[in-house]
Amino acid sequence: MSLKFVRNPFAAALLGAAVIGVPATIFAMGHEAAPVVPVAAPIPQSTSVIGRAALPDFSAMVRAYGPAVVNITTKGLVKTSARSGQLRGMPGFGDDDDDSPFGQFFRQFPQQQIPDSAVRGEGSGFILGADGIILTNAHVVADAKEVTVKLTDKREFTAKVIGQDTKSDIAVLKIDAHDLPTVKVGDPSQLEVGEWVVAIGSPFGFENSVTQGIVSAKGRTLPDGSYVPFLQTDVAINPGNSGGPLFNLDGEVVGINSQIYTRSGGFQGVSFSIPIDVAMNVTKQLQATGHVSRGKLGVTIQAVTQDLAKSFGLDKPQGALVSNVEKDSPAERAGIEPGDVIVKLDGKTIDETAELPAAVAAMQPGSKIKLTVWREGREKELSAKLDEMTDKQVASADEGDSAAASGKLGMAVRPLTPDEQKQVEVKGGLLVQDVAAAAAEAGIRPGDIVLSANGKPIDSVKQLRDITAKADRHIALLIQRGEARIFVPVDLS
Repeated sequence: MSLKFVRNPFAAALLGAAVIGVPATIFAMGHEAAPVVPVAAPIPQSTSVIGRAALPDFSAMVRAYGPAVVNITTKGLVKTSARSGQLRGMPGFGDDDDDSPFGQFFRQFPQQQIPDSAVRGEGSGFILGADGIILTNAHVVADAKEVTVKLTDKREFTAKVIGQDTKSDIAVLKIDAHDLPTVKVGDPSQLEVGEWVVAIGSPFGFENSVTQGIVSAKGRTLPDGSYVPFLQTDVAINPGNSGGPLFNLDGEVVGINSQIYTRSGGFQGVSFSIPIDVAMNVTKQLQATGHVSRGKLGVTIQAVTQDLAKSFGLDKPQGALVSNVEKDSPAERAGIEPGDVIVKLDGKTIDETAELPAAVAAMQPGSKIKLTVWREGREKELSAKLDEMTDKQVASADEGDSAAASGKLGMAVRPLTPDEQKQVEVKGGLLVQDVAAAAAEAGIRPGDIVLSANGKPIDSVKQLRDITAKADRHIALLIQRGEARIFVPVDLS
């Protein structure tokens, strides 16, 4: 069964799950009851290293800040349409792409509109300002026609969505109320892995439910294209918890609960929260301008593995390896090249690849930054002025003898024809026709295009052979596969 990320759904109420209480006592069926053994003496108290007194008590914090956590319900409409008499989604019963006799029969009838369906959703949020400013997840209020906020004192208000940012999954709401209880904002950078944290929210509609756990990891990047360095916890998060606060033991909000990692669709011990400093930066921009500006460098990066580190002569795997530089971008103007490893940003070491996009996105367009890159065995200092990130995705490109094989690499390659180069927008390059041995083990496939080897652009089979012959035990190939570019380390030993 595949793993998937789930943002606690906007339409959580559609789950329609029945909740059945199960008593704590479990009865054995089909077996004789075990005899009762009298206890002669009391069982001695546990001598565990972590005693009862060491466990935290969250009750005072919940009393103080629980009233600032709200329940959010939404109403929206889903547009539907179908042909008269058509059973949508069932093969042979008139789908638009169905060539069966049934499909031909139903296509003679005019299409009729079915009334829009009403959907309801539920989530959580928390009061940031006593004048009615509330934070939640963008996906909680996405496409909502009506948003209702319910306080712990049972008062309900119709909320206005001030702004929402899908990239960070943050939304700012406003209700017409005053002198409301508020939360304290903490500093997520001070969190330690293993530290206790507490979530308050409305899982499955159970308002002001409290769950607890620890910080499992920091700076997690998820495969959803976001620029958020998530906090990972083992706090129980379920549908309806989305948008609720994550507290530290000082009662400060350090995150906004957003997503879970699950096989079943429910909580399985891995949940993710947006750091509150990221959320506050977004909130200020949404309140001021209604949209969020992010810095853009214009590079495609990948993680530096142990093999890639050896190929580039790095002492250890660190930094962000540049696999592509966007044309007319800050990176290109700064002189960044494919094969550079960005190891520092403004003097701060980039230990994990995910740190770079999050740090750049947090900066304002026009910001001037200093980058330290590792190129050809030594560090090089570069300066760049950031552009503004947009939703437009740019697939940019860089810059013959007969088919031949490179023995150490285990690849059969040939130069691209001029027409092929034009088609895939590259200069030079070798088309991989067959793979074996080292290349196959590295994951290179027929149809890949080799653009460079150890940072040097490849124009001919001879050039690839020469670079491979001079390589020690590892060689890093820049491969284009479809529209994606990636460095592949090949172990030649």
